[in-house]
Amino acid sequence: MGKIIAFINVSLDGVMQAPARPDEDPRGGFTHGGWGAPYAAMASAGEAMANAGGLLLGRRTYENFHSVWPKRKESPYSAYMDNVQKYVASRTLKEPLPWQNSTLLSGDLVNALTELKKSQDKDLVIMGSGELIRSLMPDNLVDEFVLLIHPLVLGQGQRLFADGVPSTPLELVSTKTTDKGVIAATYRPIT
Repeated sequence: MGKIIAFINVSLDGVMQAPARPDEDPRGGFTHGGWGAPYAAMASAGEAMANAGGLLLGRRTYENFHSVWPKRKESPYSAYMDNVQKYVASRTLKEPLPWQNSTLLSGDLVNALTELKKSQDKDLVIMGSGELIRSLMPDNLVDEFVLLIHPLVLGQGQRLFADGVPSTPLELVSTKTTDKGVIAATYRPIT
């Protein structure tokens, strides 16, 4: 059975909004888009992706990724993103989804993911998708959090663990520090 792993860039003050590009997500007047790019943490902390059998994405992240990755043919990561199986949690999207290897999760999300986890030999990795992660926490569906903690404070923006998430004790499994000061910390919920 595979695990669900949240693999997330966060600032020191917990902001996860728009780490990749200036225009990625300006909701709420957020002006710090692209804050994670100078650190290139995803490239040096990719071990969490080694056993990934697919991506689990919320609608906003799916649409954002689809608007970028199929056009970046010069990037070796683009081929991975095109070819990996993508599972999309959305109440508004309809099939067929426009990006190859994309499956819309239908019906009750908790039941769909419970069954999907049972059928997987490899892990499902959530990238971005803060609303999705927060919606899975009450049912203990996130098996690991890999947080790429960047050495900067943004002071505004959407946070991964926003007010209202359930209290969740975690155990630290491993850490790694990149040469630019990003801490890749892996945590597992204590059940």
